[in-house]
Amino acid sequence: MIILIGSEKGGVGKSTLATNLSAFFAIQGKDVILVDADRQSTSANWIQDRIETKKTKIDCVRQYDNIKSTLQSLDGRYDIVIVDCQGRDSKELRTGLLAADLVIAPFRPSQWDLDTLPTMVELISSAKDLNPKLKACAILTMSPTNHNINELELARSVFKFDNLVLLQSVTCDRKVYRDAASIGLSVLEMDNEKASFEISEIATEIITIINS
Repeated sequence: MIILIGSEKGGVGKSTLATNLSAFFAIQGKDVILVDADRQSTSANWIQDRIETKKTKIDCVRQYDNIKSTLQSLDGRYDIVIVDCQGRDSKELRTGLLAADLVIAPFRPSQWDLDTLPTMVELISSAKDLNPKLKACAILTMSPTNHNINELELARSVFKFDNLVLLQSVTCDRKVYRDAASIGLSVLEMDNEKASFEISEIATEIITIINS
């Protein structure tokens, strides 16, 4: 199963999702590889830090430009292939979509982020012509934890995109995500029930989508 995490905009938590979902599946006993297709190498650097922790092993490879054949090859050798793409329209994103089973488009609850989604929808639609099995969803990330701020509800109310399912689960703007990332861990391996619940809910929901 190939899960690609991509967005038209940077700073939306792609690497946070990629690393935490990789850890979730690895902890569940799946054979996981994390493909870092972003030249900033955030996910690959996280893997290097993780090696020092002696926690559940996650393989990693850096791959750039046309990544389709690499993903297809890895899909035959691993249970789960998770791809962290650049935060822009790139060759990595376009070719990765041609191999993926599921694309997840993260976006923050802001108008600027919502404005980038039509381009993602267009890219996904084009990819489906050549990759009919591709499923697509979007997820709200880095949402405010203050319940008096209604950005999350507003973003949900104006989200109206065909062929792009909005997940019910979200990630919130929690310091524990940054703390975990800095030492090669997932929030599942930190003492934070709320963040752990968020990642577990996301994983459960995307598995349901893939199997539907």
